[in-house]
Amino acid sequence: METRILSVKTSAVQEYAQATNLQELEQVRVKYLGKKGEVTQLLRNMGQVSPEERPKVGQMVNQLRDELEKLYEQKRQEIITIEQERQLLAERLDITLPGRKPIQGSLHPLTLVLNDIKRIFISMGYQVVEGPEIETDYYNFEALNIPKDHPARDMQDTFYITENILLRSQTSPVQIRVMENQKPPVRIIAPGKVYRADSDVTHSPMFHQVEGLLIDEGITLADLKGTLQVFAEKMFGPGTKTRFRPSYFPFTEPSAEVDVSCIICKGRGCRVCSDTGWLEILGSGMVDPRVLAKVGYDSSKVSGFAFGMGIERIAMLKYGVNDIRLFFENDQRFLAQFK
Repeated sequence: METRILSVKTSAVQEYAQATNLQELEQVRVKYLGKKGEVTQLLRNMGQVSPEERPKVGQMVNQLRDELEKLYEQKRQEIITIEQERQLLAERLDITLPGRKPIQGSLHPLTLVLNDIKRIFISMGYQVVEGPEIETDYYNFEALNIPKDHPARDMQDTFYITENILLRSQTSPVQIRVMENQKPPVRIIAPGKVYRADSDVTHSPMFHQVEGLLIDEGITLADLKGTLQVFAEKMFGPGTKTRFRPSYFPFTEPSAEVDVSCIICKGRGCRVCSDTGWLEILGSGMVDPRVLAKVGYDSSKVSGFAFGMGIERIAMLKYGVNDIRLFFENDQRFLAQFK
């Protein structure tokens, strides 16, 4: 029996030493310490040992079991340590290597253009003001010389909330609100969202607009032309020409559409400008005396001009974009070009 015990111990020690992972180690443990293992069999065979030797043999078997359990635990910790070191080595990071540059966002192209417009007019002494997007019929139409029966109301489809409350179709109401609360001189631009029931490759039901207003003594059409010429050159580059074409707007008289020389062909004529050499960018005119009277200004003492432009239109021309819907689709491939 003693010989058997020594044989089991020797083979167990060897197999524990040869185990290289936790799975192999567990198999050795079960072989010797499991319910049907070698040590368990030794205990079951104690009945075959003479009564005189049984205490001694029992002590040897118990000692063997304790030694194998201790050996198992030591080997287990050894294997865990080796595997942890191997994993750490595999996952080691070289902190001297340059890091990965995080993906950074950027300003939207419409925001970039709006910031340029603000910068240009602020440099000319204009203030930036804003107003509510939900407007009354009075400020959106009547105060701008567009009464309820005026045919000009057919020129735009408006989103009405109630009979007298609507989503503003222009930022011109901001001009009225400013003039009601401020005596001349007035020199402002009013950027913001506007809403019209129109949607195609060049129109959006929601778009951005900037309107400008200057009221003071002695303001003439020449001041308007000079202001917009400076704006065109700063926005589209030196040498950009402007052209004024007679037009009609209910709140200005006289009124004019403003074109700039084509930024693609430099005025020579191309597909973008339909071979005319010109691109329309905004509407403008001298503020109608009846609009001034609505806010309590004396048109015999002060005069002024107003202009309005779509930010999407300016951005499309500046960046060569042919579909306004690209600005609102959040396509990363498109937006990444403006970083």
